[in-house]
Amino acid sequence: MSVFTPLARPELETFLAPYGLGRLLDFQGIAAGSENTNFFISMEKGEFVLTLVERGPVQEMPFFIDLLDVLHEADLPVPYALRTTDGVALRELKGKPALLQPRLAGKHIKQANAQHCAQVGDLQAHLHLATQGDNMIKRKTDRGLDWMLEEGTQFLSHLSEKPRALLQKSLDEITQQKEKILALPRANIHADLFRDNAMFEGTHLTGLIDFYNACSGPMLYDVAIALNDWCSDDDGLIDGPRARAFLGAYAALRPFTAAEAELWPTMLRVACVRFWLSRLIAAESFAGQDVLIHDPKEFEQRLAQRQTVSTPLPFAL
Repeated sequence: MSVFTPLARPELETFLAPYGLGRLLDFQGIAAGSENTNFFISMEKGEFVLTLVERGPVQEMPFFIDLLDVLHEADLPVPYALRTTDGVALRELKGKPALLQPRLAGKHIKQANAQHCAQVGDLQAHLHLATQGDNMIKRKTDRGLDWMLEEGTQFLSHLSEKPRALLQKSLDEITQQKEKILALPRANIHADLFRDNAMFEGTHLTGLIDFYNACSGPMLYDVAIALNDWCSDDDGLIDGPRARAFLGAYAALRPFTAAEAELWPTMLRVACVRFWLSRLIAAESFAGQDVLIHDPKEFEQRLAQRQTVSTPLPFAL
């Protein structure tokens, strides 16, 4: 179970009292997280999620709170931070930054179809439109291109010949295309829009969660991250019908530019590199611990499949 910081009922009751939500009825650790500690919280006045942020400096937390407020005000289904009766959103518990948020309806899906993908593309476009231009809140990611180049170079010696060659080729491409990537149209991006961060009731998208990788960055990078998860088959190949549904729904709201169309194959590979490396690091860091570790091989396989890309961006201007 990925509960890095366990909590006892008395300390949790003390923490929750200032919210004015009544008695604590029940709480349960959430096993799905791989970076932060999360609990389902049942109170007399509703269902909530408590997050203890395990990674990242505390000074970054106002960004997440402000971003979720902006998205909530734009009527997007996100878990904005609740305030205490004194108006405090960011608090501390067991020495960790702590946020209490409403628990969104729905559940994660394991198998996505074209209808699911279209809804995700539509929501992602709304997120980008709500935060581009003057509405963008600036935050540099700690897992961007420079991080990939540094960590990737260090990990080359950990890999066998074939994956080492694959990673080296991708690092060379990132170096060559870095300036063009950074010049792409920008907004606030989720940067982790996987199936386990979206909630559905049937085929209706009811919520988008876990914004702790969110930052300001190229919108196309966010699209590539999401498509690599939502539209990949078991062999790592892009599923054409799902990809076209996803990209079509997105582009109906925010058409892609010619520069984005040119860099699309590169961005799909960059998105694979980011999660291949983070999973390799997690596998080494948490080896032997009772922590959810996603399989790095999944993104090694997808990166190998993205050496050729047969699904172009639609509606390029």
